[in-house]
Amino acid sequence: MNTALTIAGSDPSGGAGIQADIKTMTAHGIYAMSAITALTAQNTTGVYGIFEVPPEFLAAQLDCIFTDIDPDAVKIGMLSSGAIMEVTAEKLKQYRAKHIVLDPVMVSTSGSSLMEASARKTLCGELFPLAELITPNIPEAELLLEQSIADAEAMEKACKALYQRFGCAVLLKGGHRINDANDLLCIDGILQWIYGERIDNPNTHGTGCTLSSAIAANLAAGRGLAEAVRRAKAYISGALAAQLDLGKGSGPLNHAFAIQNND
Repeated sequence: MNTALTIAGSDPSGGAGIQADIKTMTAHGIYAMSAITALTAQNTTGVYGIFEVPPEFLAAQLDCIFTDIDPDAVKIGMLSSGAIMEVTAEKLKQYRAKHIVLDPVMVSTSGSSLMEASARKTLCGELFPLAELITPNIPEAELLLEQSIADAEAMEKACKALYQRFGCAVLLKGGHRINDANDLLCIDGILQWIYGERIDNPNTHGTGCTLSSAIAANLAAGRGLAEAVRRAKAYISGALAAQLDLGKGSGPLNHAFAIQNND
């Protein structure tokens, strides 16, 4: 069985973070492992608290994983401080981790800040160079480039600028701000639109976590990057189309929409 590791924060409501990643990887037939960077108090209505794991304990988690079950791919999500980022980068380099998909989680869907401002420099300098793919959304790309992105043409310029600046493939997610369902992929400087089905569903909690972990799962299974992204987009469409409706806010996706119920 192929294996994948998620390095991210915990979401007790199960819709995002570690929990969403494990569900997604399992749904793809991948053995999922996790290293928790932070505990959060959150649900579908917002984030109410963040308790960061000590960096040395994150290092111990990563040592245990890489010295026992070497992952075929790695997804990186919420890293709330520079110290956590530095430990993550150190261990990924030490164990020569492969197929790293990095979701630069800076702002939650509800608008809550999930990353210390001072940590952005460490993220860009230490972790982006290790990534095969980064998956920023429009607000995150605007923070990284310090410029506004208002339409599809600006998306194309921004996506190429991110690739040129950081030297890794970029999946720039369009979202409701611009085109709702279409994302832009840049591999080796070449742009290609990844078209998605527009689905009328207000419950999108954890969509970014789910997409990046689905890409990592497909890479772990041996697929090429462009195919992994397209398959991950199709999975997101299926999880949204299942129309799960839980919670009082922006609810979670149905990660198990394609799993047969044996009852």
